[in-house]
Amino acid sequence: MNIKAWFRAKAPKDALKQMNNLFESVIARIPIFSSLRTKLIVPYATLTLVVAMIGVFIITRLVSGSFEERFENQLVEASRVTADGVVRMEKKHLEDLRLLTFMEGVSGAIDSRDRESLQATFEGIAVNNNIELIAAINDQGKGIITLTYDPEAGGTEFFTGDDYSLFGWVQSVLSGQVDEVGDKLAGLMDTQMGKFIFTIAPVRDADEKIVGALLIGSKIDTLLDELKLQALADILILNPEGSLVTTTLAEPEGGYGILEIDGESLRDAGLTSLNREMELYGRDYEVLYTPLMIRDAEAGFIGVVTSSEYIATALTTNRNTFSLIFTLGTGAVILLGYLLAQHVARPILQLRSMSQAVAGGDLNRSSGLERTDEIGELANAFDIMTLRLRERTEEAARLYKEAIQRAKELEEMNARLQATQAQLIQSEKLASVGQLTAGIVHDVKNPLAVIKGLAEELSEEGDLDEFTVDGLETIRDSASKANTIVTDLLKFARQSTPEMQTRDMRATLESVFRLTEYLVRKGNVTLVPDLPLTSVMATYDPQQIEQVLINLVTNAVQAMPDGGTLDVSLKEHEDNLAITMRDSGVGIPEENVVRIFDPFFTTKPEGEGTGLGLSVSYGIVSRHRGRIEVESEVGIGTTFTVTLPLQADSLNEQPMEVEKNVASSGR
Repeated sequence: MNIKAWFRAKAPKDALKQMNNLFESVIARIPIFSSLRTKLIVPYATLTLVVAMIGVFIITRLVSGSFEERFENQLVEASRVTADGVVRMEKKHLEDLRLLTFMEGVSGAIDSRDRESLQATFEGIAVNNNIELIAAINDQGKGIITLTYDPEAGGTEFFTGDDYSLFGWVQSVLSGQVDEVGDKLAGLMDTQMGKFIFTIAPVRDADEKIVGALLIGSKIDTLLDELKLQALADILILNPEGSLVTTTLAEPEGGYGILEIDGESLRDAGLTSLNREMELYGRDYEVLYTPLMIRDAEAGFIGVVTSSEYIATALTTNRNTFSLIFTLGTGAVILLGYLLAQHVARPILQLRSMSQAVAGGDLNRSSGLERTDEIGELANAFDIMTLRLRERTEEAARLYKEAIQRAKELEEMNARLQATQAQLIQSEKLASVGQLTAGIVHDVKNPLAVIKGLAEELSEEGDLDEFTVDGLETIRDSASKANTIVTDLLKFARQSTPEMQTRDMRATLESVFRLTEYLVRKGNVTLVPDLPLTSVMATYDPQQIEQVLINLVTNAVQAMPDGGTLDVSLKEHEDNLAITMRDSGVGIPEENVVRIFDPFFTTKPEGEGTGLGLSVSYGIVSRHRGRIEVESEVGIGTTFTVTLPLQADSLNEQPMEVEKNVASSGR
C-alpha cells in the first residue's frame, strides 16, 4: 500500500472525526448548552426561525415577481393598444384617400389646378369625415391647395403655394414608386400648421398618367390624447433617429432629452423593444419603446410611460404583513416547542437523579414514573435493572467466600495447564509434520476439552473476585490456544482434498466479515469492504476458503495493534477472481517476507502462535489451483491477494504452482 492510498483511505475519516470532536468540545464549553431543556429547545427554535425567515423571503419574492409581471404586462398591453390606434388611423386615411381619389372631377381639378373646385370638394369631405389635413399637390410637388380642419372649433382654413417638393416621399409618389404594400406612402410630417401623421397617394388621369397627389393627415397631438385615454398611460412619439417629436408628458426638470433614445443603435442591436427605468418629477417611471409601424414601414418609435411607484409601496405593505404573520406563527411554534421540551426533559432529569443515587450505592431507589411512552419504558427498564443489580449484589456476597476457598486449587491447576501448554507448543515446533497422526491429535484435544469445560463450569458458579476470574479466563484462553494449535497441526498434516462446490464468493466474504466482526471491533480496526453488487459464482471448497480468509483477516488485525483500516475487495479478471486485503499495519521486514509461508515460521512472541496459519492457507490455495501474493512496506502496511479460478479443473491433475510474489520495502 503506498502513501497516497493510505491518505485517501484514512485522512478524510480522521479529519471528520477531529471536526466532530472539536464541535462537541466547543458546545460543551458554552454554559447555555449545559441544560437538557436548552439542548432540546434551541435547535427547535433556531430551525423554526430559519424556516420563518426563508418563508418570508420566498413569499415576498413571489409577490414581488407577481407585481412586476403584472406591471410589465400592463406596459406591453398599453403599447399594443397604442399600436392598434395607429393602425386604425392609417386605415381611416386610406379610406379617405380612396374616397377623394375616385371622386368625380378631383383628378381633372388637380390636373388643371382648379383651386375653387378642389376647395369646395375638400371642405365637404373634411367636415363630414373629420379630416384634419387635406392637400392637393401637382406633378411638380407644389401645393395647389391645402385644407386644415379643427374638429373642436368646427372651422376650416385654406392655404396655397406650399412647396412639398422638399419632402423626398412626395417625389417618390409622383415618380410612381411602388413598394411591397402599394403606391402609397405614410410617415411623420412637421409643418407650419403643426405635426402630422400623413398618408399620401398618387392621382392619375384617364390614361393612368400621374397628374399629382393627394395627402391626408391627422395631428399627432390629437391622436396621442385619444391613445392616452385608451392605453391608460402617457405616450411618446420619436423620429427614426430617436429624437422626441411630441409627448403627452409635461416637460421634466432635466428637459425632454431624458426621454430620447439612440434609434440607430437599437436597430443595429436587432432589438424589437427597449425597456427603460427613469425618475421623472421625483417619482419612478418605466418606459417601453417599440417601433412606430405605418404601412409596414418603420416611421419612428412610440413609447408608453407609466409610474412604477406603486410597486414599491405594495411590496413594502405585503412584506410587513407577511413578516407580522410569520412572527406570530413563529412565536406560537417556539412556545409549543418549549412546552414539549419541558414535557420530555422533566422525567429524563428525574431518571438522572435516580441513576446518580444508584451509582452512589443506593440500590433501593425507584423512578416512580408511570407513563406509556418510550420514557415510561425507559423508567421501567431502569427500575428492573436496579432490582436485578440488587439481587446480583446479594448473590455475589454469598459466592465470595466459596470463590476464596477454590482460589488455591485454581492457581495450582493453572500452573499445570500453563506447563502443559508450553510443552505442547514446543513439541509442535520440534516434531515432524509427517509424524503427526489423527489419533495423537484426538488424545490431546480430549483433555483440552475437559480442562476448558471445567474452567467454564467454575466461572458459571457465581460472581468471583477479580483474581479468580482472571485465573479462569487464563485457563480458558490457554485451552483454546492449545486446541487451535492442535487443530492447525491436524489440518496441516491431513492436507485434505477440497470438496468443490459452486458457491457465491461474495456471500462467503460476507460470512467471514460476520465471523470476524468482534475481532475487528475489539482491535479498533475499520473494515472497508468493496464488493460487487451482484453474486460472483465460482467453484471452490467454501469451508477451506473461509478458513484462509479468516486467517488473513486475523493476521491483518494483529498487524495493527493501535487500530487502523482494512480494505477488502473482490474483483473478477477474465476466468479468475481476486480477493485483496490491504491493511495499514506495521508491515513485514524484507528479510521475513520470503519466509512467511514456511511451516513453523512466526514473528509473534513465544506461546502466541505456531507459524502454521499461512502455511495451511498456502496449501489450501495451492490445492484450488490458485495463487497467493503478498506486498509489504514497513510502516505502511501489507497487501495479500488471493487469486482463484472461477471454474476449477479436475483435482486429479497436477495443481498449479502457487506464486509467493513478494514486494517489500524497508521504508
